Amino acid sequence: MNTVARRRRGGGGLLRVIVILIVLVVLAWLATHVFRGGGGDPSATAPPPTPEQVRQGEYLARIGDCAACHTVPGGKQFAGGLPIASPIGTIYTTNITPDPTTGSGDYTYGQFERAVRRGINAAGHTLYPAMPYPSYAHVSDQDIQALYAYFMHGVQPVQQANKAEDISWPLSMRWPLVYWRWLFAPKVAPVEGGGDPALAHGQYLVEGLGHCGACHTPRAFTLQEKALGPQDGSAYLSGGESDNWVAPSLRGELASGLGSVGEEELVELLKTGRNERSAVFGGMSDVIEHSTQYMSDEDLAAIAHFLKSLPAAREEAPLTYDPATRDALHGGNVSAPGAQLYVDNCATCHRTDGHGYGQVFPALAGNPVLNGPDPGSAIRLVLHGGTMPSGRDAPTQFSMPAFRERLTDQQVADVLSFVRASWGNRGGAVSAQQVARLRSLPPEGKTTMTGYDPRAQQP
Repeated sequence: MNTVARRRRGGGGLLRVIVILIVLVVLAWLATHVFRGGGGDPSATAPPPTPEQVRQGEYLARIGDCAACHTVPGGKQFAGGLPIASPIGTIYTTNITPDPTTGSGDYTYGQFERAVRRGINAAGHTLYPAMPYPSYAHVSDQDIQALYAYFMHGVQPVQQANKAEDISWPLSMRWPLVYWRWLFAPKVAPVEGGGDPALAHGQYLVEGLGHCGACHTPRAFTLQEKALGPQDGSAYLSGGESDNWVAPSLRGELASGLGSVGEEELVELLKTGRNERSAVFGGMSDVIEHSTQYMSDEDLAAIAHFLKSLPAAREEAPLTYDPATRDALHGGNVSAPGAQLYVDNCATCHRTDGHGYGQVFPALAGNPVLNGPDPGSAIRLVLHGGTMPSGRDAPTQFSMPAFRERLTDQQVADVLSFVRASWGNRGGAVSAQQVARLRSLPPEGKTTMTGYDPRAQQP
């Protein structure tokens, strides 16, 4: 009898816990409807647009790289439908053309402003943070009005229905996103820099429409960027991950960041995707193709000026070129592990001295990508190859072939370990297991909101 009573009491206790949890969930759900927050007036209107404002909005849309996410390759511009993989499932970007039925054509200025800067759509639902509204919260009223003018009057309407997210219940419920927004989205306030006008303008572009931190700042396990500006600490722009590529630090690290890159070099890289020492790859190719190649020299110089003002997040000694590898390879000595693989597969383009060919094949000696703690980007380049973006100022394209069918996991690891330890590089060894993991992933794909933190990878 006592055993039966204890079981009943135990069952009753479990039932009370379940009831309490249900009540708490319901209260949490009700709170998101009663206290929506976010600010802004959805009924607000903007002054009648001018042709100059529409043109300025087009330029700002390029700075914001809106086309990269809201246009499917080969599809209609801004019609949406691009899949973005997240830890909870696949999100599809929306149609932001002015079509009144499937796009944003019936958005008031206030609804547009709330969506862009506050992450709240016309129906009052919080957007997934795949939309970088935490960065766009720093964009000025004037620029938001210009963007609205462009998207309503300068973009061709496209009737294309939006795709539903491929996210399983209960993760598909939108209301918990309100709490994410409350906790992690900043207040709407344009960036205000210091006394240096170029520095202040560069900071405004990088923190705001440029949303560089979305890829180049590490994220917490709750998926928010660990810092949204230099005022939040050294995590800002200290390196992240996007599209399964490692996004390197944009701070002053001497080996793995921008410490050894001059402002003019950086401007050239942002404008053309290449310079005498480097070339872009992965997701940054999209940025060059859709965004930075169209930016003015003044804006690019301001961005470079601001990035070069950021101190290093990690202590690193400067790299010094070591001719030992060059001399050994010139003399026919390929006894070092991976050396013969390098001569057979890499030296034709990148040369035995590791200097490559300016504007064509990037240097490997002193390359920040090869001196960072995570070799992921180098592994993906060897496995799947890459092609420079083509642009107005650099129309020619040069490609690196894919070696996934030619080299085994161990061979890829050996040649990259050789490269990361040659000519003065200090990148560290690569394992076959690291190569196998990245080989199993698709060569391309859009992903976001990962939690890579390069500081946690230090040996």
